[in-house]
Amino acid sequence: MLDLFSIISRGGIVLWYFQRAADIHVSLPVNSLIKSVILQERSGAHIYEAHKLYFKLDNEFELIFVVGYQKMLQLSYIDKLLDQVMLEFRSQYKSQLLHNKLINKFEFTNHFQDILKQCEDEVRITQEAPRKMMTFEQSSKSKKTVESLKKAEAKDVPKTKPKKTPTPKQPVMMPDVLEEKPDMNHNVIANGTSPADDLTEDMIKRNLENLRNRKNKANAPAVKGKENGKTKPKGKESRVWPYGGNKGAEKDLDYSKPRSAANGDDGHLYNGYHGDANGDDTGTTNSALVEVGSMRGQLKDLDTRVDEADIDYSEDSEEEESGSDIINGTGGAAPGGGDVKRSNSTGQSMKILGGGLFGVFKGLVGSKTLTPETLEGPLEKMREHLIGKNVASEVADELCNSVSLKLQGKTVGSFSTIASSVRSAMEESLTTILSPKQRIDMLRDAQARARGPNARPYVVTFCGVNGVGKSTNLAKICFWLIENGLRVLIAGCDTFRAGAVEQLKTHCRALNALHPPNSKGVMVQLYEKGYGKDAAAIAQEAINFAKSTKFDVVLVDTAGRMQDNEPLMRALAKLISVNNPDLVLFVGEALVGNEATDQLLKFNRALADHAPVGVSNGARTIDAIVLTKFDTIDDKVGACVSMTHSTGQPILFVGTGQTYTDLKVLNVTAVVNALLRN
Repeated sequence: MLDLFSIISRGGIVLWYFQRAADIHVSLPVNSLIKSVILQERSGAHIYEAHKLYFKLDNEFELIFVVGYQKMLQLSYIDKLLDQVMLEFRSQYKSQLLHNKLINKFEFTNHFQDILKQCEDEVRITQEAPRKMMTFEQSSKSKKTVESLKKAEAKDVPKTKPKKTPTPKQPVMMPDVLEEKPDMNHNVIANGTSPADDLTEDMIKRNLENLRNRKNKANAPAVKGKENGKTKPKGKESRVWPYGGNKGAEKDLDYSKPRSAANGDDGHLYNGYHGDANGDDTGTTNSALVEVGSMRGQLKDLDTRVDEADIDYSEDSEEEESGSDIINGTGGAAPGGGDVKRSNSTGQSMKILGGGLFGVFKGLVGSKTLTPETLEGPLEKMREHLIGKNVASEVADELCNSVSLKLQGKTVGSFSTIASSVRSAMEESLTTILSPKQRIDMLRDAQARARGPNARPYVVTFCGVNGVGKSTNLAKICFWLIENGLRVLIAGCDTFRAGAVEQLKTHCRALNALHPPNSKGVMVQLYEKGYGKDAAAIAQEAINFAKSTKFDVVLVDTAGRMQDNEPLMRALAKLISVNNPDLVLFVGEALVGNEATDQLLKFNRALADHAPVGVSNGARTIDAIVLTKFDTIDDKVGACVSMTHSTGQPILFVGTGQTYTDLKVLNVTAVVNALLRN
């Protein structure tokens, strides 16, 4: 039985509602559905406590029909009920909806009760009716014809090769007169001329010389170990690998000193920061790679790879295409070096709407209303396109369903209108998914914490699977914070991987070389206890040490772990619950597809399930995402959509290289355009 039914507008006005259960108000589950599903461009059922909710959109009048019932029940008439209620409500109050009179009172209870009773009676009659036997026309045998049966029988008969009958041998008849064999030394042609008559004297001399050289080579003794007149050295020759390194290349590979210091002129490092008393240089970076002061303030966005001016929504874009593609939406150049000439204002536009993803909408012409059957084929093409862009298959299905719900019921006039409406629906869905639901400004929060009356360090914890670049991107974020005048303490809580502490020590030396100590002290310092220790205890000691030594930010580096490793996930949940960091960042690769959703969901679930009992702050989950290796994927940026769609958490930083300055902020427009590009 139904517990609730509500009809609301896109603006949030409740037009009519029905409520059967008295223990819960209809607004609570409906608000949860709007917040978690509709606003996040999702589709399907939504679970709120003990209730399951479905919804249907009326795109013509901008209405939302919501139905809810106990999730333990299995009601087969929900889809039919939503369709009939929507049609009845539209027919009863069409004039008011057309004139946008939504404040009036809608008396729809009796109509709803009649429709609900009709649906329940139909289901009851169907369940109580005896099961009818299948007719012959409904069976699979009716589809088999006599000819198909004959072919099947012919296939079952094994093929036997016919036996060959031996042919009797015929006696050989000997000829009475044997034919005279021609003389090999005098090869005479039928016309009475010899081949030698056609040869000139030069050709004869050349042939004799070649014959003489061939005989000399055949009679010459074979010399062992010689090739082309060169003697081979004895023994196996060692292979020299390119860029393998040797003793002479040590000076070229040493970036800890300037070129003058490498030649023995000066022993100082960059920015006036010297080595220690033992002569151990503390800088490991090159000024050509890292520009000090370039990351002050907020981080830069990713560059938009597709310009709106290069997108042609007209139907003529396919006909005007001459075969040359425009690279990255910037126009490109001709093979001869000149610029590509444009035939009109938009010119040779990208194949976004011509013959690629949106080419499937070319058959949808004429003034008609879009239906699920009409959009089924194009949305399947859209799904394949998104999966090709590295979007997880489940997320691609959700996105296509969302676009389908937006387009159903809309009336379009021409192909260009269909293409533009589909593109706008896709852009709106993708932009809504990728846009952050809450503000996370790490730099502003850290500066406010450091200057506040109760100054204490801003704690950030990094977690993720193995090999995604947690320590490297931690160092990038550390460099960005130092550029903005914040002192950073790195907590080496990766006590499992060999070399993890040494890697952080290397980063600290490089960062201190770029930013020497000032009046506050050393800008970055590493707090570590070696290997095999409790990571949660090390993080707690590091936070206390940062409080006593006036550090502004604490960056906690954790060990990489797979999402299915329960002991390590328990240790991570303990570290986060005990220390209660201000920000929990999940570091993931941009190269993964379906694995991105699995990793993020299992990390979130493990942090919630394995949180210690009795912790006052409750279970902490992932707050934001750091996406690494973004420079290696070209336009296959589907991992952004998969990760943000699975948890609703924003992508805070994007790693685009291997230097400290290769840290950007996600540009939603760039990602959406890359996803829509063929």
